Amino acid sequence: MHIPLLALAATVTAVFAKPLSPTQDDWYTQPSNISDYAPGQTIRSRQLPAQIQPLLPLPVNVSVNAVHQFLHRTTDSLGNAVAAVTTLIEPANADPGKLLAYELYYDTANPNCEPSYTLQYDSDPAGLPGILIRNSTLSPDTAFLAASLNQGWWIATTDYEGLDAQFSAGVISGQATLDGVRVALSEGPKHGLSTEPRYALWGYSGGSIAVGYAAELQPSYAPELSFVGAAAGGNIANLSSTLSTVNQGLFAGLAFGAINGLAKAYPNVSDWLDASLVEDKRAEFTSIASSCLIGEGTAGVLKDIYSFFVNGAASFAEDVPVSIMRIAGQLGVRGTPSMPMYIYKPVHDEISPGDDTDEMVDTYCENGATVEYIRDLAGTHPTLWVTGSANALGWIKDRLDGKEVSNVGSCTRQNVLWSGLNKDTIPLFGEELWSALKWTLGGVLGE
Repeated sequence: MHIPLLALAATVTAVFAKPLSPTQDDWYTQPSNISDYAPGQTIRSRQLPAQIQPLLPLPVNVSVNAVHQFLHRTTDSLGNAVAAVTTLIEPANADPGKLLAYELYYDTANPNCEPSYTLQYDSDPAGLPGILIRNSTLSPDTAFLAASLNQGWWIATTDYEGLDAQFSAGVISGQATLDGVRVALSEGPKHGLSTEPRYALWGYSGGSIAVGYAAELQPSYAPELSFVGAAAGGNIANLSSTLSTVNQGLFAGLAFGAINGLAKAYPNVSDWLDASLVEDKRAEFTSIASSCLIGEGTAGVLKDIYSFFVNGAASFAEDVPVSIMRIAGQLGVRGTPSMPMYIYKPVHDEISPGDDTDEMVDTYCENGATVEYIRDLAGTHPTLWVTGSANALGWIKDRLDGKEVSNVGSCTRQNVLWSGLNKDTIPLFGEELWSALKWTLGGVLGE
C-alpha cells in the first residue's frame, strides 16, 4: 500500500518541481552521434505540465491542453549537424488542422534564456517581480503566442539559436526553425495534430531573423515544406547597420549579445573578438553579452559598443567582421521566399533602419516573390510590435483558414501614417489580453 503512495508522490514531485535551466538539465545534451540523425529527426522527447509561464503583471488566461518538447537534429551556420529544441503546445480548444510556428524574440546569447525553458511554469518569478530582475527570462512577446493559442492553433516554437544560443546568426536560426516545423509535422499527429495541417510562420524583431532566414532557405533546405504564409515584423534585415543604429541608444545592449552570438557561430569571429576587446573592459563586455534580454537591455543602455574595442569603430571595418556580417547578417541574399510574405516595418525603426527592409523587399519582388509590405511612417519598434502584430494575426488567421492572398506572384506596398488597428482583429485577442498589451505600452493605444 505504501509503494503506490510513494510512486504517486514521486510523480507529483516530478510534475511540479521547478524546472532545471538548460545548462543544468541533461535532457538538452547533444548526442555524440548527432550526424547519424536526419535534419528534423527527433532525438528525444518529453511531456511537460500543461501550463505556460505567466507573461505580464496583469493576469492572462491561456488554456493549454498539453506541452511537448523535442530535442532534434538541425544544421548550424557552417553546415555541421547540431541539436535544437522545439516546444509544441496544444491549446484546450485545439484545431488539429492549424499549426503556427511562432518564433519568439529572445535576443540573447545566454542558453538559459531559451524559450524551451522560459515558457516552462516557474522557470522565473512571474509578473512585475520577474520583469524587474536583471536577468529575468520573461518576454512580453509571449502575448502573441498566447493570442495564437486562444485561436485554437497548435504552436511550435523553436530555440532557433541552437543549444549554445548563437544570437543573430541567421543561417542556423532559419534552419533550426524549418527543422522545428519538420518535427511538429512528424511528431504532432501522435498527439492529435492533423497529418496534413495548414502551417505558417510568424515572428517580430529578433523572431523575424528566424522567420526571414527560414523563408529564404526553405526552397533549398526544406523543399518538401509548403507554408501557407509567413509574417515578419520589425525586420532585422542588415545586422551591420543594426549594430551602428543601436549604438549609444536605448537598445545598445543588443549589440553585445549579437556579437557574442556570432562569435559562438563562427570561430574566426571568436578569434577576432578575443584579439580586439579592450582588456580592462573584457569582463564588462562578457557580463552584458551573456545576460538575458532584460539584463542585456538595462546594463547596455546608452553604451558605446565601439569603446570596448582596441581600434574603436575601425575594428568593425576589418576583414573578419565585414565578411561575416555579409554572409550571416543580411537578408535578401540567401534565396527568394516561395511562400506568401506579410512584412510590417516602422520606417524610423530605432533598432534596424527601414531602408534595409526596403532593400530586402525590393530584392524579393524583383525575383517574383509574393509580398504584402506595410511601411509605418510614424510608429516605433515597440509600438509596431503591438499595432502591426495585431494586424499580422489577422493575416495569419486568413492563411490558416485557407484564404488565398490576392497578390500571388506580385508585391503590394502600403505607406501608413500609423498602423491603425483592424477592428476585426482586436476581438481575436480577448479583452483581458488586449488590456495587458495596452499596459505594456503605457496606455498609448487608447481604449
